[in-house]
This record gives sequence, C-alpha cells and structure tokens, in this order.
Amino acid sequence: MKKSTIWIVALVMGISFLSLLLLQLSYMEQMVKMKREQFDESVNRSLYQAARNLEMNETLRYLQKDINEKENRALGNDETGESPKSSFQLKTLASRPSSVPKAMILRNDSTQLTEASKRMQEMVRNRYLYQKSLLDVVVYNILYTASEKPLRERVNFKLLDQDLKTELLNNGISLPYHFTVSNNYGKEVYRCPEYEEPDEEDMLYTQTLFRNDQAQNGGQVTIYFPDADGYLYSSVRFMIPAILFTIVLLVTFVFTIFSIFHQKRLTEIKNDFINNMTHELKTPISSISLAAQMLNDNTIPKSPAMLGHLGKIIYDETKRLRFLVEKVLQMSMFDKKKATFKKQRLDLNELLETVAASFSLRVEHTGGKIYTEVEAVDSVIYADEVHFQNAITNLLDNAVKYRKPDKPLDIFIRTWNEPSHLCFSIRDTGIGIKRENVKKIFEKFYRVHTGNVHDVKGFGLGLAYVKKIVSLHDGTITCESDLGKGTTFTIALPVLADNGKDNT
Repeated sequence: MKKSTIWIVALVMGISFLSLLLLQLSYMEQMVKMKREQFDESVNRSLYQAARNLEMNETLRYLQKDINEKENRALGNDETGESPKSSFQLKTLASRPSSVPKAMILRNDSTQLTEASKRMQEMVRNRYLYQKSLLDVVVYNILYTASEKPLRERVNFKLLDQDLKTELLNNGISLPYHFTVSNNYGKEVYRCPEYEEPDEEDMLYTQTLFRNDQAQNGGQVTIYFPDADGYLYSSVRFMIPAILFTIVLLVTFVFTIFSIFHQKRLTEIKNDFINNMTHELKTPISSISLAAQMLNDNTIPKSPAMLGHLGKIIYDETKRLRFLVEKVLQMSMFDKKKATFKKQRLDLNELLETVAASFSLRVEHTGGKIYTEVEAVDSVIYADEVHFQNAITNLLDNAVKYRKPDKPLDIFIRTWNEPSHLCFSIRDTGIGIKRENVKKIFEKFYRVHTGNVHDVKGFGLGLAYVKKIVSLHDGTITCESDLGKGTTFTIALPVLADNGKDNT
C-alpha cells in the first residue's frame, strides 16, 4: 500500500474517532446543562413554596389568634358560666317546634318559612360583615404589628427546615443541604446545624422572605448543596464507559498507524539490506569463481607465482565472505542474548593506539592523518578485547568510508577521565550526518542514504553492533554531527572496580 493511501485512511479514521469523541463529550455537556437547569428550577420552586408557606403559617397564626380574641369578646361568658344564645337560637327554643301540633304547622307553614328565610338571610349577612371586619383587623395587625418584629421572632427555623425538605422532596430532590437565614442588611440570624462553608464552585440559591413587607424588615434564606455536582453528573455516568472505549479505540488506532509506518520502514530497510547484502556477496563470489576458472583452465600456464596469487585471492575473498556472514550472525546472536564475553583488564590508551596504527595507512592514503590525544591517567577497562576492538574498528572504518571525496581525512582520538567514567571520543572530518538521521544511525540495518545505494559497502549493522557492545559493557555512546563538517562519537565506560575479575 502506498504511503499516501495509508495517510488518507489514517486521516479519515482519526477525524472520525475524534468527531465521535467530541460528539459524546458535547452530549454529556448538554445533558449536564439540562440537568442543572432542571435542578435550578426545582430548587427555586421549592424555596418559593417554602417562603410562601412561611407567610401563610404566620397569617394563619395571627388569624386564629384574632378570631379567638374577637369571638371571646363578642360572645363572652356570663357569671353563671352559660353562653348567651343568638337571636336565632332563642327564637328556635321559644317556638319549640316539637311541641306544636302538625295541623298548626301545616296551616302556618308558608308564613313561618318566609320569616325563617328572612331571618337566615339576615344572619348570613351579619356573619359576613362580622368576618370581613375581623379579617380586616387581622390583616392590619399582620402588616403593622408582625412586620415590626425581628426576623428571629417571626421565623420558626425548624418549621422552615421541614418545609424546605418537604418541598425539595416534592420536586424530586433528596440531596443533603445547608441553609442560612439573614436579614435584608446581610446579617446572618440563623444557620442550620452542622453547617459548612460552601466552596467557590458551589451554587448558592437565595429566596426572599416576607417579600410584601417593608423592605427593611424582610429577610432571605440561602441554601446550597455540597453534593450537587455528583447529582448532576450522575445522569451521564452511563456515558463514561462509552467515552473510555472511544479513547481506547483512538489510542489503539494511533498505535496501529504508527506500527504500520514502522513496519513499512522496516520493510524498506530490509529490502535495502537484501540489495546491499547481494551486492556485497557478489564481489567475493565473483573473485573466487574467476580464480577457480583460471585454475581449471589448462591453457593458462600455472607458475608457482600465479598459483600463489590465485590462492591468496581465494583465501582473502573467503575470509571476506566469512566476515560478512559473521557480522549478520552477530546481530542475531545478540538479539537472542546468547553472547558470551571473555572480559579482562585492558589499557584503553594502548588499545586505541593499536587500532589507530592499523588504520594509519588507510587514512594516510587519503592524504590525512590520525591524531591521538591521550589524557586519561586511569585508563584501565574491564572488557572483551576482541569485541571491543571490533567496535572501535567499526567506528574508524565508518570514518574512512564516509569521507569527503578527493579531500584529506583527519581522525582525532582522545581519552580523558571523569569522576565515575572513563571516556574517549573519535572525531573525523568526513561528510557528516543530517540532524534528523543522527538518532537513527544506531538502529539495525539503517544506513544513511548517500544517493547511490552501493557507493558505500555495508549492511547497516556496524553502528548497531557498536552500540550493542558498548551497552553490554555498561557504557553509553553518543553521536554529534554537522553535515559537511564531520562526526564525533563519544563513549563513556564505568570506572573499573578494584575487585574486578578477569573472566565472566
């Protein structure tokens, strides 16, 4: 599949997952907003009804009190303890309907019914006027007597608490709450037991008490719910698993896309490796084949010098083949963690000077030179001589391979001591490496492209092998490079312990 196709599919799927996630979050936000609006409306309705009940209770209390007083003054008790009878009751007792003969009742029924109807209408009218005047007095007392009392005397706080709880339950809210009552000047006159100060994010709900009284004699009740957020978000808890699953799918999708690109890059590296390996193996095989043909050709005279020359070619090319195969097997061996080292005490300064001497002819052939700067006083390391020397050789070999064409190559080798490490660096004046490629050069099979795949021999295993060797010696390797100026590899090894053993 083309890289552009993968990007298009990834983009479409990514936008789809993100859109789904945003829709779910938006839906949750809308549900919480709607729930909050319903909650606010229910709380305000409950507060309004509780405040109204408070006013009605006060009105009923004063009404009952005034009615009892007026009735007692109007009817009163006489000295004998008997209540005075109304005119309707006295007339009823005087006429004694039960002792009157039925014949007289029938003869006088029309006259008596007319008189009784008139008396009843008169009694109802008098009773209405009496109750109306009584209510006027009660209303006057509430407006000009009750409103003058302090708020603490007018409000039954326990009854207000019960009304709040009842009205909240009637509106479907069973959350614990805290409330305070204050006057219109903001002075708190009551707070519920176990009251806790609200947090900044808590919603406060306020309702005016005795709203129709004089402004300076009223009050207000303030209520808040500590668990309001949990109540609001409880309605969208069922959405949380769906959002989590969507996030998991999105993360899995992103990981899958990265894996696809990684595998695609590995495939390209593998194909590049196969092409380079085929090219590398073809040269020694061709040389060996040519030498074998010359040995089998009877028309060519076989002098001792020629036989020696052909034998040397076959030996050198066979040795080269063995070296190439060994490099591939080394990485496989390290991946399976089957490498065994024969570590011993070595002098790093001497080891570097030995390797530098073996490379001096190749470097001088370019017109340059190897410079060694030995500054490390304590230069003893505990390492496998063969593998560690191969690692250093690979670094110098890369410096020679990636030199500037037709320009002298200089290599600078330096050693020094740090408090807990023995360090050395190998710097060259070659072509350098692009900054984006520096972090990839230690990957197996990775080779920096130089335009022609076969212009530099190798499988992309050298630096991976170096890093593996350094890591197995508990060291670190870093690379700094400027394109067109050169590259510097720095290796830090732990200081050798006094009780180090010769073999592991």
